[in-house]
Amino acid sequence: MGKYIHSVLLNEDKCIGCTHCMRRCPTEAIRVRNKKAHIIKERCVDCGECIRVCPSHAQDSITDSLDKLKEFKYNIAIPGITLYGQFSSKTDMNKVYEGIKMLGFDDVFDEGIAADILSVTIKDMIKNNNLPKPIISSFCPAVLRLIQVRFSSLIDNIITVESAMEVAGRIAKDMAMKKYGYKKEEVGVFYLTPCPAKVTSIKNPIGIKDSSLDGAIAINKIYGEIVKKMKDVESICEYERATPSGIGWARVGGQSYSIDVDNYIAVDGIENVINILEEIELGKLDGVVFFEGLACIGGCVGGPLNVENPFIAKSIVRELSTKATKKEYKSSIYIEDKYVDYYLKNGFINWTENIEPKGILTLDDDIQKAIEKFEKIEEILDFLPGLDCGSCGAPTCRALAEDVVRGFANVEDCIFK
Repeated sequence: MGKYIHSVLLNEDKCIGCTHCMRRCPTEAIRVRNKKAHIIKERCVDCGECIRVCPSHAQDSITDSLDKLKEFKYNIAIPGITLYGQFSSKTDMNKVYEGIKMLGFDDVFDEGIAADILSVTIKDMIKNNNLPKPIISSFCPAVLRLIQVRFSSLIDNIITVESAMEVAGRIAKDMAMKKYGYKKEEVGVFYLTPCPAKVTSIKNPIGIKDSSLDGAIAINKIYGEIVKKMKDVESICEYERATPSGIGWARVGGQSYSIDVDNYIAVDGIENVINILEEIELGKLDGVVFFEGLACIGGCVGGPLNVENPFIAKSIVRELSTKATKKEYKSSIYIEDKYVDYYLKNGFINWTENIEPKGILTLDDDIQKAIEKFEKIEEILDFLPGLDCGSCGAPTCRALAEDVVRGFANVEDCIFK
């Protein structure tokens, strides 16, 4: 891959320097200088927490527009599973998918189908392989980036399968190529995303060299158009859709439930995820089989690029995934053994690349100089008040000390000194 591309961006014209984003950033990637927030890109994991808490709406995510569909001969939409939670549980999702097609897509492929496939695959991997415990879910890209930058000792615990988004993209593109004879570069696959981390995962994929998806469109950018188009739908096709278990992946605990593992921990909210990862790193949770960590409150239904209140969306998904019976859904042929075997053998599911640690604070390539700088940080830290008030523009006194040593700040920035 080339230069790392982030999907979270800041509009300085809207920023009022209130420090909300700085205080909530889980990797201390934000500073406030000259009354404006600044993102330290090597620390950012694109979790979208800054987008969620910014009162001025100065933080946003870089996503694609529908104009990009013009670059391809055949376009496929991959609606995130969270889309189920953006409509009433009584809404016919086939009609929603028809509305999506009317935006300029040629086909729609439900991400939940890939979740069903992965449920079967992960369940089998846990049963037949001696994997490090607890096994860490690879579903949330923000959590994977977090592990890279803050918990690199846990990389080997991550289960080496791709996200449902990526698997869905691979299957959809493969089907279009086989059915209509298109070349790979002629088929555009676009994810309708609930969060910026998914966007970054397409531009800078984890576990593979290149993503099969060609772009991502924010759900909140096209939701209104989908609703309008749905009013003009005259005939409805029956789309292949996820089972209730696959739909459940949109909420916290849904993945663990679908793979039928008893001893698991499912945690939502990036700060809560950090707390559990610290416990795992200390060896306190070795008896747990599976850890499902999702950066957003409620799970993916809490993504900042959704439109529905996350608690309402979570309730809708819970109803669809736990109260509904499979008779109410068209049973997915994709989870039959012969199809799962095909996806495994042809590289649709597993990683092909290793995840490397990504340090967020490299003081110096020279070990001796790095030690000296570390000692300087400790010296400055002893001088600072230890209030972690954020008035200096850094989230903590230690963060300010690090910034001073790296040449990004001055001790005088502390208002108490």
